Amino acid sequence: MGVTLADVARRAQTSTAVVSYVINNGPRPVAASTRERVLQAIAELGYRPDRVARALRTKRSGVIGVLLPDTANPFFASLGQAIEAAAFDAGRLVVVGNAGFDPDREEAYVHAFLDSRAEGLVVVSTRHSPRAIDALASAPVPAVYVHHAPPGTPSAAVLADNDGGGHLATTHLLDHGHESVAVLAGPDDAGPVGGRVAGWRRALAEHGVPDDRRIESRGAFTRAGGHASMRRLLEHEDRPTAVFAVTDELAVGALHAVAEAGLRVPADIALVGFDGVPEAEFTNPSLTTIGVPAERMARSAIASLDRAWQGQERPGGTEILPVSLIRRASCGCASPMSR
Repeated sequence: MGVTLADVARRAQTSTAVVSYVINNGPRPVAASTRERVLQAIAELGYRPDRVARALRTKRSGVIGVLLPDTANPFFASLGQAIEAAAFDAGRLVVVGNAGFDPDREEAYVHAFLDSRAEGLVVVSTRHSPRAIDALASAPVPAVYVHHAPPGTPSAAVLADNDGGGHLATTHLLDHGHESVAVLAGPDDAGPVGGRVAGWRRALAEHGVPDDRRIESRGAFTRAGGHASMRRLLEHEDRPTAVFAVTDELAVGALHAVAEAGLRVPADIALVGFDGVPEAEFTNPSLTTIGVPAERMARSAIASLDRAWQGQERPGGTEILPVSLIRRASCGCASPMSR
């Protein structure tokens, strides 16, 4: 049999209640000398609390369900790591579900997290299953949307300034003297992409770029999709001299398409991505991108859950965090910098 609470109490020469107070940080204070004996007994015996029993007793599992749309995507992988780190620092563990951009899988994971007594949910998605939205709205535990939130949700949301980022990227290319800035927009304007494309359109309008110079190319949100979309742009009769890709994955695929065509970035075509994934620094040339504050988003999401756990109001409202322009070689800037 495993080591029990009673075993620890005997070794520490105290009661099981006192051991429980030490492990759970309350509800009653424990003298420093007694606490030290309990912690030493736990270490010597290798005691590990039974999380299932604790969850049944306290109705708090200490586990957060984190739903990601695609764990293979570098941006979502980095964001998932940031959420896990923020949760761990808050004394919680995470269980990750990979929705694979599938609404049915998203709904299944939401119900699985709730059935497993997850203490809170962090939902990262680009689209949301209507049934999953309904399940989250009526969930007995708090939930926070990160990256994208369905309109009108009562749950809290932590988002990046996608419109501002699209505007910042496009304005930067226009400031380099480009008169035609195309966009690799993905398959549609759903989720964060809509804001990024809106920012692109707004920057062009502010600079007086006529409609016939606004070129959109759409494809899957993958490197292959970026590759195919860029190839179509290169075949355009009036080829643009600059391109804004709404994700770094699209931008990486676009870099390969330009090289295959015997052209150079940025000499023939300048390029800016969006997301700020670590790989962007090591592409050839290094990729100028819009940096999304993933760690800050993660900390804010966990802080929102923490306020709910402490008995404050159920989290609600939307927090929009600023993004930054990370200037590297692909736009024509000589040296890396942010603004």
